[in-house]
Amino acid sequence: MRTTLFAGLAVLGLSACQTPEPVAVEPAPCLAECQSAQFQQLSNQLIDDLWRLSPTWALYSGVYDYADQLVVPDEASRQRQLAFVAKWRQALSAYDDQPLSATARTDKALLDNLLDSMEWQVSRFKAWQWNPAQYNVAGPFARLMNEEYADLDTRLKAVLGRMSDVSRYYSAARANIHNPTLEHTQLAILQNKGGLAVFDDTMLAKAKASGLSEGEKALFEKRYFETRQAILSFVSFLEELERELKANGARSFRIGETLYEEKFALDIQSGMTAKQLYQKALADRDQAQKQMASITEQLWSKYFPGKGMPRDSQQATRELIDHLSARHVKREDFVAEVKAQIPELEAFVRQHDLITLDPNKPLVVRETPPYMRGFAGASISAPGPFDKHANTYYNVTPLDGMSDEQAESYLREYNHWILQILNIHEAIPGHYTQLVYSNESPSLVKSLFGNGAMVEGWAVYTERMMLEEGYGDFEPELWLMYWKWNLRVITNTIIDYEIQVLGADEATVMDHLVNGAFQQHEEAAQKWRRATLSQVQLTSYYAGFREIYDFREDYKQVKEGDFDLKAFHETFLSYGSAPVNIIRGLMLEQAQ
Repeated sequence: MRTTLFAGLAVLGLSACQTPEPVAVEPAPCLAECQSAQFQQLSNQLIDDLWRLSPTWALYSGVYDYADQLVVPDEASRQRQLAFVAKWRQALSAYDDQPLSATARTDKALLDNLLDSMEWQVSRFKAWQWNPAQYNVAGPFARLMNEEYADLDTRLKAVLGRMSDVSRYYSAARANIHNPTLEHTQLAILQNKGGLAVFDDTMLAKAKASGLSEGEKALFEKRYFETRQAILSFVSFLEELERELKANGARSFRIGETLYEEKFALDIQSGMTAKQLYQKALADRDQAQKQMASITEQLWSKYFPGKGMPRDSQQATRELIDHLSARHVKREDFVAEVKAQIPELEAFVRQHDLITLDPNKPLVVRETPPYMRGFAGASISAPGPFDKHANTYYNVTPLDGMSDEQAESYLREYNHWILQILNIHEAIPGHYTQLVYSNESPSLVKSLFGNGAMVEGWAVYTERMMLEEGYGDFEPELWLMYWKWNLRVITNTIIDYEIQVLGADEATVMDHLVNGAFQQHEEAAQKWRRATLSQVQLTSYYAGFREIYDFREDYKQVKEGDFDLKAFHETFLSYGSAPVNIIRGLMLEQAQ
């Protein structure tokens, strides 16, 4: 799972700065090249205006001009967001019927979708009312302290300015929260408590030892303690709210069919409805289970000599997976083993010439920061195109918070084979590689406003591609575990739709995950929790993978004997994080 490029419409910060009107660019009667140049000028103005509107989004994209600003999430900020949407929708409409290059056309489609999403989040979805977990100041402060985009004194001044509005931020959050879900309230408690670790003694010590003036140091210390108190007070508010919700009942986390289809259309941008994707996933689940049954039959006598294989193929596959899953790393070595596998993946990609890797773009494997825990066990935090030389972090959550039973279940899920597939997905040549390429795209629009299905789909695609190219020497055990992993991707789509639209309960979902997808109980329990906290995102893996893999096979037919896998990968990734159907159209247009 990737966490940034900033997946931030739900937590969009809105600036109190006045935003300038877009420069009027009257489309002159000229050809597509001329119109496209004018459109690019307009889109750059929109992006600059967005950074003023959302300093936090800017910060996560590598723009630190407004890093000292923390937007208070009140009604006035929401109205500024809607005004931004109206202003830029009108400006972009001037190009609705103008000839544009293929790149400009697709950039416009992405910007139109961005504006639609921003408006929908405020006016329709309204998670700012029912999701307390979107209120947490810790992340941007951690970035300012840890990313050396400037000298420490400059960064501390940005922290100092940002802390001035923390109390008002949490006051607005309390005022916004109305009829929340219990699940999001509990996540907000967990993550805000974790956020206190950002405001630790080290931060204050660095400020005191810095080159700030004595007055600035005194003000820093004052605001530092006020910030910690504001977070603690918000946590206390949430804990009281949690008690009330448990006693009196809470809003359902399920959003229903109408909102789900609307969110799916905006987030996935595949041209399919959510229901159509769900139906495709049901068919692919059957095929994946048949593949696993075939490999199980091949391996059975190797691991169970003299023992008859059960007639029930599901039971036989489960027995074999359970037997193989005992091979896993020790719990205390989990993070270290992830680190150790990264160079091995890099070597394979280079030896097989699958894609060019940039040795100058750092990947740092780290323990997941406390303020990010409670949602996913592994994720990527990547810099934006304006800060492309900053670290990309591979966040791996250690198992020290689990009981022995939970840890064993988790390690059996991420066993010897699946841990390798996880690292392909998250790191090489998955998320990390794709996001490095995205930052190099000549289109800022495609890099900044990334499509989640393309990003997740690429990571899933690389798992299959690596094994097809010989990673693991075609070991049947690895392929069995691959199909188990791929079955999880398919099942993610099934359970997300059934939970949010069809009202599936925990028992039904656990049956899908444990019995239908052969997952360990702890992994399945975490997936149920994650599915109660998000909507649609779990479908992005399968949606994007299916589109990318199918497109590659179609592209082979178009290129006939001239198909080159490395060239396909690098061309595909050169378009940033655009939706797959847009990239498909651009590549097919070039191929003709």
